[in-house]
Amino acid sequence: MPDIPSTLKIHRDRCVDHLSHPVLATSLEAALQGALRLIDAFQTDVDITVKGTSNFVSSADLAAESAIVTTIREQFPKHAIISEESHSDRADAEHLWVIDPLDGTSNFLHGIPHFAVSIGYYERGAGKIGVVCNPITADWYVAVEKQGAWHNGQTMLVSRAGRLNQAMISCGFHYDRGKMMEATLATLADLFRADIHGIRRFGAAALDIANVACGQYEAFFEYLLSPWDYAAGAILLHEAGGRITDCSGGVLPLGTSSGVCATNGFLHQAMLEQLASHLQHLKSGDY
Repeated sequence: MPDIPSTLKIHRDRCVDHLSHPVLATSLEAALQGALRLIDAFQTDVDITVKGTSNFVSSADLAAESAIVTTIREQFPKHAIISEESHSDRADAEHLWVIDPLDGTSNFLHGIPHFAVSIGYYERGAGKIGVVCNPITADWYVAVEKQGAWHNGQTMLVSRAGRLNQAMISCGFHYDRGKMMEATLATLADLFRADIHGIRRFGAAALDIANVACGQYEAFFEYLLSPWDYAAGAILLHEAGGRITDCSGGVLPLGTSSGVCATNGFLHQAMLEQLASHLQHLKSGDY
């Protein structure tokens, strides 16, 4: 059995070799501390609270969040924090951390090793540092503004595919099992008609966006996500040469939920065109 905590630290340090920023060390240490809590709790009995249909929070989420926030507060006590479970400071703060302590809770609860800690650091609304870490596979995705993006010490670059019939697409399903589910399924049907290579749905948006940044997918979309789902991934993707917007092509907000379209950049307009009619139907209530 590999020593996962040791591997986590080794892969983290490989990213550090290429990057520098005054809050980078704290970002990485916070993610590590959150990841260690998730490793300890993975495949064990944890307390679960139901927030909505297929939407859960576990004691593991809360323990990871506490460890992350404590690490940040020790170094930067006056910085604002938005996190999934317990912190909702102002999104327009000068220094803002946007945290998902466990992206992919359903995977975690079912013993599926595909989930992540996600931390984005912003200054005056501009993304400075993005960190996404899968604790079980010891995969680190780290980016610093104007310094590129790195996966376990290797440069991350988007795919250069320029047509939908060259694309592997990833998607997410919001917890809504009504109109939004129908819109997502209809979009997938249209994408298959455009002869894409395939669809993948793994259940952790932060990792999906990181995989677009790595060039494994050409695009990812979901019709409704929270800022903590995409705040770190947006920085990764930008630094890897891709593009991320809302589903209409607008700027993603940090203070409210939004649809997300993340691509290698070359396919962005084509993806927005695929989403447009379904987005309109969603807004008009046609589904």
